[in-house]
Amino acid sequence: MQDLTEIVRFLSDKEMKLTTAESCTCGLMASLLGDIPGCGQVLDSGFVVYSPNAKNRLLHVSFETIETYGLTSEEVATEMAIGALNASFANIAISNTGVADNSEEDDGGTQCYAYALMQGERQVSISETVKFDGDRVAIRKQAAHYGLEQLPSRYEQLLAKLHEHD
Repeated sequence: MQDLTEIVRFLSDKEMKLTTAESCTCGLMASLLGDIPGCGQVLDSGFVVYSPNAKNRLLHVSFETIETYGLTSEEVATEMAIGALNASFANIAISNTGVADNSEEDDGGTQCYAYALMQGERQVSISETVKFDGDRVAIRKQAAHYGLEQLPSRYEQLLAKLHEHD
């Protein structure tokens, strides 16, 4: 696992402010960053939006999107990330929604992420689905670390996507 101090340094070097929108990880990404000295320079906010109502009320995730694609979907994660950007002073966002326990639809471990970047009035986003193994706690910890550790590479992908249209 990557040292999360490097993630804080990366965000600082790029003069980025991060917001998180967390469902399955339930604030763990923001909390992990909070353990690192200097995180106040790069962490703007963290939204814990577990219920569909909270996702809609705080981040403007559409109930239609939730109904069409399900709570654990890249589409919901994308709306969460964009909603967090729009509700904060951050210029980069990461969101997570997923399943930590076994259910009828999923055997546990499916995590959907979205990363969103804002430059001026322009926003771009990317998303992905990742599967982790373990019990509920292990899955949530892996999911939080993974999401944060991907920030440098996802930032580069977002920049490339932003400049596709230049």
